[in-house]
Amino acid sequence: MQKTSSRLLALLSLLQTRRDWSGEDLAQRLAVTPRTVRRDMDRLRGLGYPILTFKGPAGGYRLDAGSHLPPLLFDDDQAVALAVALQTAATDTTIGEDAARALATIRQVMPPRLRHRIDTLRVTAVQSPENADATPVGSQVLVDLGNAIRAHVELRFDYGRNEPVGDEQPRRTQPHHLVTWRGHWYLVAWDLDRADWRTFRVDRITPRTPTGPRFTPRELPGGDVSAFIISRFRGSDGTTADWPCQGEVILNLPATAVAPFAQDAVVEELGPDRCRLTLGSWSWTGLAATIGRFDTDITVIGPPELSTAFARLAARYAHAAARTTHPSDDPGIDTSR
Repeated sequence: MQKTSSRLLALLSLLQTRRDWSGEDLAQRLAVTPRTVRRDMDRLRGLGYPILTFKGPAGGYRLDAGSHLPPLLFDDDQAVALAVALQTAATDTTIGEDAARALATIRQVMPPRLRHRIDTLRVTAVQSPENADATPVGSQVLVDLGNAIRAHVELRFDYGRNEPVGDEQPRRTQPHHLVTWRGHWYLVAWDLDRADWRTFRVDRITPRTPTGPRFTPRELPGGDVSAFIISRFRGSDGTTADWPCQGEVILNLPATAVAPFAQDAVVEELGPDRCRLTLGSWSWTGLAATIGRFDTDITVIGPPELSTAFARLAARYAHAAARTTHPSDDPGIDTSR
């Protein structure tokens, strides 16, 4: 028979694998009597695990959510996955410090074999330059917004970086989702005063209390929050994640040279030194300028609007080149610095 300590760990592992267990099933799995299972359940309760007992022909047990965090049990793969995830989260502006402390705590109690696996899987999460201006968000603000979303209650808040709290009319919203996009937290909500969907930067939100009445959630345009957020930042109506302007060109570059800089574009290899690039932008001019940064010959496949945008840019650039003046030739430009 297993020792009591190892048997408790095995019992706890079983309870975590499915919602309900009968006492007879647990006894067979652990090769003990139902009476031993009952005693072990009492021991787990004494350690802080919320074990519920339910009635039935054979009776049963369930590991429930409690009011405080009891000791947790992870298998080897779960522990490694958790540590890698915490390494990545350690650079987050909101939870980075807490993630680093949690990682240190977990690593300290790991057996040597797992600690070695973690050390060989050391992850360095590099912040993208486009996220360099990400502003830290207070964890309490995230908790308050999350509570309002789950409870379906109207939320009032002051909004703006330098807006004095209480000096302006608060925004009145029906909150629906919390999302992250390129290093920032956003609240997706129905703005009651503007009768439209809005996305709000969470680092600019100061919630007011108390919250408002309950509401029946509206259906998000398109039904998918990811597609909604992507489309809003791409300038479309929120019902599709497609760019409002999409084009297709052929570049005289190998696909391997284009792909690392193509972001969410589609790159198709056409040969050792040619590839097809399909991408989108918020405007035709912006799309043409984005493609032009690849510094190679370009063949436009379509649509005609993209060719027109290239022609406009070409004329604009030619005009700028013709007007180029050396600083020493212009008396209005100070060249002494």
